[in-house]
Amino acid sequence: MRYLLSIVLVFILTSCSSVKVNYDYDKGVDFSSYSTYNYFSDMESGLNQLDERRLLRALDSTLKSRGYRLAEEPELFINIMSDEYRSAPRNNVGVGIGGGGRNVGGGISVGLPIGGPNLQRSIQFDLVDAQRDALVWQAVAESGFRENASPSVKENQLRALVKKVFSQFPPKAK
Repeated sequence: MRYLLSIVLVFILTSCSSVKVNYDYDKGVDFSSYSTYNYFSDMESGLNQLDERRLLRALDSTLKSRGYRLAEEPELFINIMSDEYRSAPRNNVGVGIGGGGRNVGGGISVGLPIGGPNLQRSIQFDLVDAQRDALVWQAVAESGFRENASPSVKENQLRALVKKVFSQFPPKAK
C-alpha cells in the first residue's frame, strides 16, 4: 500500500506544471553592446495592473543584477504580451474490463479525466533594438497559474518565471 501511495505522490508532484520557455534571437547581434533598457510607452501586457507591476519589479531586479540599467533613451525596448487560456486536462485514469477463455476475448476501456481544465498563462517578452527598431531577442513562457492565489504566491510565481526566462539572456556567442 505504501508503495502505491508513493507512486501516486510522485506522479502528482511531477504532473504539476512548470515554466516552459521557447527562445529566439538574431544571431548577428552583439548583445554585449547593450547596457540600457526601458519599456514601450504604449505597452499593453494583457495582465491586470497589480500583476503587471509585480512582473516589471521582477524584471527590473533581474536585469539590474545582470548589469543593465533603466534609461530614458535606452538601447533596448521591452514589450510584454500575455494571454490566458484553459487547457484540456492531461491526466486520465483508464478503467478496463476484459475477459477471455477458449480462444475468445473481449474488453472495454474508458478514460476518465482527473480534475478540470488547467488555467495556463503565456507571456511573451520582446526585446527590440531601439536604434534599428528591430526585434533582436524573444522568449515565450508558458506556465500554469491560479486566479485566486494570494499576492505573495503570485509575486513568487512571476519572479520564478522571469528568472527562468532571462536565464538565457543574453544568449551565449557560439
